[in-house]
Amino acid sequence: MIDFYGMSSPNVRKVGIMLEELGLPFEFHHVNVFAGDQYESDFWKINPNRRVPAIIDREGPGGEPFAVFESCAILIYLAEKHGKFLPADAKGRSLAMQWTMFQAANVGPIFGQLNHFMRVSREGNDYSYGRYERESKRLYAIMNQRLEESPYLAGDTYTIADIATYPWAAYIEQHGFDKSPYPAMMKWIGEI
Repeated sequence: MIDFYGMSSPNVRKVGIMLEELGLPFEFHHVNVFAGDQYESDFWKINPNRRVPAIIDREGPGGEPFAVFESCAILIYLAEKHGKFLPADAKGRSLAMQWTMFQAANVGPIFGQLNHFMRVSREGNDYSYGRYERESKRLYAIMNQRLEESPYLAGDTYTIADIATYPWAAYIEQHGFDKSPYPAMMKWIGEI
């Protein structure tokens, strides 16, 4: 059984997708970060950064409960533990890890900042908004180019790279971008 802590966000969704894909039983614990729940409790014992998502695997290493934080670290942990969605061969594993890190280091942070400047702090921040809008379009183009070459980000196999990136890529409509320059990515989104 997995204790799954979160609320609504792409990073939380990717962990939910992974748990469902693996068919693992889990109990969801809502953490209202907008109300500051992550600061009002002992949540720091689960995630010292006090962000969601986080999990506690009740049957972790050695049969002991084990907390994992950071969404991509959770995906890697679950993939390795259950032997799915992370190729065993060196090339396949490297490609899956590269594209997972591409999401963690680029897609998530840039799209997250664009979301912030679109929804919360647009007025008076034209430079910031424009920067994140341009960078988001660039990242969508990279994903589209990759998906023109292969059916999934890491190649021929659905991996944690796809699970990590899909919830963020699906933001294209919320970002108000024209989808037509990204047909391969839109096909991939539809398939997932």
